[in-house]
Amino acid sequence: MNIAIFGGTFDPVHRGHIIVARAAVAKFALKQVWFVPADIPPHKQKTPITSFHHRYAMIALALAGEKAFVPSLLEAAAPEAKERKPSYSIDTVRRAKKTIGKSDHLYFLIGMDAFRDIAKWEKAEALLAECEFIVAARPGYSLADVASSLPEKLRPRAEVTKLFRKQKMSEPLVLPGVTLHMLPETHENVSATQIRAAVDRGAALKRLVPEAVAEYIQKERLYRKARG
Repeated sequence: MNIAIFGGTFDPVHRGHIIVARAAVAKFALKQVWFVPADIPPHKQKTPITSFHHRYAMIALALAGEKAFVPSLLEAAAPEAKERKPSYSIDTVRRAKKTIGKSDHLYFLIGMDAFRDIAKWEKAEALLAECEFIVAARPGYSLADVASSLPEKLRPRAEVTKLFRKQKMSEPLVLPGVTLHMLPETHENVSATQIRAAVDRGAALKRLVPEAVAEYIQKERLYRKARG
């Protein structure tokens, strides 16, 4: 079966995440999408984030009733671990591949904003070789932007990249060492930063997050001070 890893900080998970995951299920015939909250996001090691158990709990609440969506503990700290370490996607993907069947097909679902920094990720070339990626498009980006975001060794020549500006974002990008599938824009106008700010000013959240998540945020008094 087709499975996608959907990683992130999820601080908190919101309706935009759900919309993207549903679109990926429909377009790529995914049987499951694993929502994998990072324990310690590598790019946010110095940024205060909500504790893992709160972020995981909100994901579990948000996915209730979504048959294809699975809250995952792939990046949770091991109980016996003496030291918590950053959650690197290359380790997560390799760990996931050990748990799925040989005939299963693994994808990595990622938003375009995050993909722009893929070349800076831990062992980026190896990660891109481990599985095919599904990149969720964003307004203003072209296929050329996707290609130019790749690690230098995987990046096509400049004259080739220019040609991608004429291709539709719905077309896959297949290059030596990497296969990228494009997920058309889903028009989700919501972000975690927006949600934290809304909580801080006492605004309603039900348009931004599933109702159960809004209730959890209120009950646990999360995000009472916006973090930018």
